[in-house]
Amino acid sequence: MSEQAKRRRSHDEAGTLRNADRARLRYAAGRRVDPTQPLFDADSLTRQINRHTVLLLAGGRALLLQIAHPLVAAGVAAHSRFEREPLRRLWRTLDLTLTIVFGSAAAALRAVRGIERAHASVQGRLAAARGPFARGTPYDAGDPRLQFWVHATLVDSALVAYQRFVAPLSDAALAQFYEESRTTARLFGIPDDRIPPTYADFRAYWRGMLRGRALSIGPESRAIADALLSPALPFGLRHAAGPMRHLTIGLLPPDIRRRYGYSWQPWQARTLDAAAFMVRTAAPFFPSLVREFPHARRRRPVG
Repeated sequence: MSEQAKRRRSHDEAGTLRNADRARLRYAAGRRVDPTQPLFDADSLTRQINRHTVLLLAGGRALLLQIAHPLVAAGVAAHSRFEREPLRRLWRTLDLTLTIVFGSAAAALRAVRGIERAHASVQGRLAAARGPFARGTPYDAGDPRLQFWVHATLVDSALVAYQRFVAPLSDAALAQFYEESRTTARLFGIPDDRIPPTYADFRAYWRGMLRGRALSIGPESRAIADALLSPALPFGLRHAAGPMRHLTIGLLPPDIRRRYGYSWQPWQARTLDAAAFMVRTAAPFFPSLVREFPHARRRRPVG
């Protein structure tokens, strides 16, 4: 579909939005929204950070953190083809995020509605006890607690990737980025009382999740992680799996890495530090075609 056709579709969709859709966008953004324009301004940190393709490097990290929660892992294992198509799921997650950040508000809402339709049937019960969750504990992809955990892994992983491979962020920038991320959380219908109000509160939530009992890595989590870290690739691409596995494991929080059973030696940490330095140094000289996602390039002003 051409860019002109996409814009025409966006305008057509904006004209047919229901009152409930417009109310949902107002709730997400905290203001009245033009459905034909992005939810995030051009100078927002959300757009400045999410335009960088290096965020791909933390995609696997985010997914491994998500499935460290037994209820998320159970839903993925029972209701998706992740083990057969792990890279496709990773791309779908990335494309959804980029559509919300750079697409029109109408397109962002359409993407979220599509995810909700796909998740409507993701319900069930744990087949075996996992961590603090007894056998038979129900899970539901629409549970705000699980939704926010998934959201949190994407926020934290974006910050980890950006600061590791692009540039450090000030405390004020971290706080602003998190405040902007609350728009996405609300767009998914997560109630305000489930969203930490400040970045400091978010860090406290994050530390509590990593140190608490809710994250418990069982056979389902490990099977999904193995599919992600050792995907079935064509012969010519298999050489890329090793470095990506190394990178994903290295970016995990140390305690989660240990729970998965992955070893991590000082020499590996030094290798990752060196690679990050090389990316930070070289990336500014890459053409935008390599450095930025197509979603971001399409939003760049002409002239």
